[in-house]
Amino acid sequence: MVKESEKLKFGTRAIHAGQDPWKWRSGAVVPPISLASTFAQTGPAELSECGFDYSRSGNPTRECFEECVAAVEGAKHAVAFASGLAATATLLHVLEKGEEVVCMDDVYGGTNRLMNRVFVPNGVTVNKVDCTQLDLLEAALNEKTRIVWIETPTNPTMKCVDIEACAKIIKAKLKRPDAIFVVDNTFMSPYNQKPLQFGADISMHSVSKYINGHSDVIMGLLMTNNDELAAKLKFLQNAIGAVPSPFDCFLANRGLKTLHLRMERHNSNALKVAQFLEKESMVEKVMHPGLKSYPGYDIVQKQCTGNSGMVTFWIKGNVETSKQFIASLKVFTLAESLGGYESLVELPCVMTHASVPPEQRAVLGISDQLIRLSVGLEDIDDLIDDLTNAFSAVA
Repeated sequence: MVKESEKLKFGTRAIHAGQDPWKWRSGAVVPPISLASTFAQTGPAELSECGFDYSRSGNPTRECFEECVAAVEGAKHAVAFASGLAATATLLHVLEKGEEVVCMDDVYGGTNRLMNRVFVPNGVTVNKVDCTQLDLLEAALNEKTRIVWIETPTNPTMKCVDIEACAKIIKAKLKRPDAIFVVDNTFMSPYNQKPLQFGADISMHSVSKYINGHSDVIMGLLMTNNDELAAKLKFLQNAIGAVPSPFDCFLANRGLKTLHLRMERHNSNALKVAQFLEKESMVEKVMHPGLKSYPGYDIVQKQCTGNSGMVTFWIKGNVETSKQFIASLKVFTLAESLGGYESLVELPCVMTHASVPPEQRAVLGISDQLIRLSVGLEDIDDLIDDLTNAFSAVA
């Protein structure tokens, strides 16, 4: 068994961290699925050497996955939840009435809905700010700010936020020790970006996307290096109870084993797709972190090791043009979500971001012509041919 070491590279950690065959006594090289909801105790309130009592509080399969994914993110602690939104909602429970969240203006539609329609009515203030403009972020921070929440790249307009610069401003402006800087790292995955290295307190993921990578798991993660914050998150994980099933943890742990290999192909395919789109006459604009024309290209070079499989572009025409283009695709599947091995296409204005008010979508640039691609692992020639044929169909 490979020993844990700071010197081990990403792929080695993904395969071996937390996977010691002898922890199961059987020597099984594939961690088993522990379906037990409760565990025998040696005496009243005396846990056995395994340390488990009830599966909501802790489960061997979940612990195995949490340990492994923390290792690849470079985090001390990982806390898994039943979905990405369950992770977000659990974290937001640290807020007290009157406290504020400063949130990136362009975020996943579900995050927007959760904050605005669930937490705001219960007394939490959510201040939406374009955090690519550091002066706007600094101006928004005040003594009531408890959480700063960003995505980078953002969903779906792919804006890039400088994590390290934001962290410095937050630390200098917010003197309260319980302030939390969160980076939703879903679009980049731990392979391409590690927000904790640049000053974030929490790196959040929808595991359903790249980490699992097979479009068959719904799960979320919060990761941190802060021991006190980790203890708070573990308490909330148990108290609120939005935990993932052992089977989902097994699947996500399995998916994690090939994350580094999959991301290399996602990175390569998406860059080639983005370069193709830049030359297409029916495309008005392309946003992809690997393009030198990308507004945040220099920041990406500093804080990322890859560009992800996400590509956003604006097609010339109207909503009917967008729908006809999407309907003409044969390899790209029309579906929400992202990060699986298969290529997906969606129209955010009526799908993932339909819950965002139209006036806010207009300000953000989420128009009827914005099309989001999750570029998968297929042969790149087939993907380019599919896009070419779809453009020909609407030309």
